[in-house]
Amino acid sequence: MKLIVQYLKRHIGIFLLSTIFLTMEAMADLLQPTFMSFIVDEGVVHSDIRRILYYGAVMLLIAMIGAFSAVMRNRFASITSQTVGKEMRQDMYHHIQQLSLENIDRLRPASLVTRITNDVSQIQEFINSIMRMMVKAPITCVGAIALIMIQTPKQAPVMIGILLVVTALIQGNIKIGYPRFGTVQQKLDKLNGVSREFLSAVRVVKAFNAEEEETEKFDRASLELAQANIAALRTAAVFTPLINLTVNFGIVLLLWISKNQNSAEIGKLMASVNYMTQVLFSVTMISNVINVAVRAIASSGRIQEVLSEVPAQQWPDQPLKPDIHGEITFENVSFAYAGAGKEALKELNFSIHPGETIGIIGPTGSGKTTLVNLIPRLYDVSAGRILIDGCDVTQIDESLLRSAVAVAAQKPLLFTGSIRDNLCWGKADATDEEIQRAAYTACAEEFIQKTEQGYQTWLGQGGVNLSGGQKQRLSLARALVRDPRILILDDCTSALDAQTEADVLHRLRERSGALTVLLISQRISAVMGTDRILCLENGLVKGFGTHEQLLKTCGLYRTIYESQIGGGQNGR
Repeated sequence: MKLIVQYLKRHIGIFLLSTIFLTMEAMADLLQPTFMSFIVDEGVVHSDIRRILYYGAVMLLIAMIGAFSAVMRNRFASITSQTVGKEMRQDMYHHIQQLSLENIDRLRPASLVTRITNDVSQIQEFINSIMRMMVKAPITCVGAIALIMIQTPKQAPVMIGILLVVTALIQGNIKIGYPRFGTVQQKLDKLNGVSREFLSAVRVVKAFNAEEEETEKFDRASLELAQANIAALRTAAVFTPLINLTVNFGIVLLLWISKNQNSAEIGKLMASVNYMTQVLFSVTMISNVINVAVRAIASSGRIQEVLSEVPAQQWPDQPLKPDIHGEITFENVSFAYAGAGKEALKELNFSIHPGETIGIIGPTGSGKTTLVNLIPRLYDVSAGRILIDGCDVTQIDESLLRSAVAVAAQKPLLFTGSIRDNLCWGKADATDEEIQRAAYTACAEEFIQKTEQGYQTWLGQGGVNLSGGQKQRLSLARALVRDPRILILDDCTSALDAQTEADVLHRLRERSGALTVLLISQRISAVMGTDRILCLENGLVKGFGTHEQLLKTCGLYRTIYESQIGGGQNGR
């Protein structure tokens, strides 16, 4: 709740205006039964037409003021709730961008999506409710009870008793409902995760005819969410009728106590019944808002968890800004993913000279991608340190480091937009010459020119209208457009045929010059021509040297070579 109050303080002016109009609306509602009693007791009983018309005109004026106040408080409530929701989403999104991959792995992407969307919506609904009803309901309830006691003092014990019972029921609703609505949001996280996984892998699912299995997985998650919702709503289903029953029982008692009411004061009795109806309406509103509040409190806790997340990586206040040439040194580097049972990398020691092209090869799970992810600080080492041109990467300016290192991943991520937009992703002011040169090096220019609109060809989400090889070549071209000092190619030619891969690597060698290149590949043919090759297994360096040296000194490298080339196979 502190988080919600914190955001509401930013808009205290508009909130107070809404409260003023709410108070005016509540006072208008409270005055109506009193003037109705005047019409009955002073006008109807005495057949005084003038008083009837006078009090009727006053009631009409009060109704008009109340209607105007209701319109204004609805307007202010909508503006405030939507503005707070927008600010919460912006703050979360900006904060998430500051988090490291370690933080995001722990919080889980599917859960973050739920928090940015559904959890914020729950808080928006709550703010809208309190500004439309929560302030009005207590004013109306307390005012109605006070007026009943003033007009008919002997009914005070009944009102106090009803108030105590209703308060106890509302407290029970909060105590039981809060943890259940928290569970609802957790189950919604799970459902979003299943949906996200299916949609991102829909081609694989259809290729393996696994729709039935995915449907069963979705159905289980959907059923769990439904059961959690039912358990949460069952609380309201029990307590809301009990609250209504208590207030209605109070109306019956009020009428029974007033059975000997003086006929000349029948208007007061009518007013009391109306006030009891207002009490019932107010208590019902309070109960409904509390149900919304319980969800909002659970959601605010989840949002606060994101906003309170401390980035696992801390950048220096006075960072180093070296002139990066591309020298990379690993000194006793070890790394383990959060929650992992073992280290992914163990005591790595090696150096890469500026302008070298280094091949990195090894079995699946040997730590190749993990190793290159440490260079641009996507993750931080668990032990040891990584130096670029003699400077610890943890002390280098973030923007300088990230601009000096470019990555082309095995699974390229393209964005909705034109081919040119995607190629300029890392360098918005790239010239046509730079773009075309990068596309040529990546062997992408050929297929781009064959499209009807060339570099203005529109790509669907994730580059859905391109083949896997075309997406990989665009990803490589995008990395080259940045003109980095260190280029990381994480098996980014795996979807290319052998000839196209050979052309890409040949053009890359011609272009590289002083560029330091780290080339990860499962193909021995891709790394054979590099300056040196790093061979990994189970997070350990098994060999580091030229192709000829490793054939003589590294058994693992020799085995990979023989299985793909020496044995007459061109395996991948």
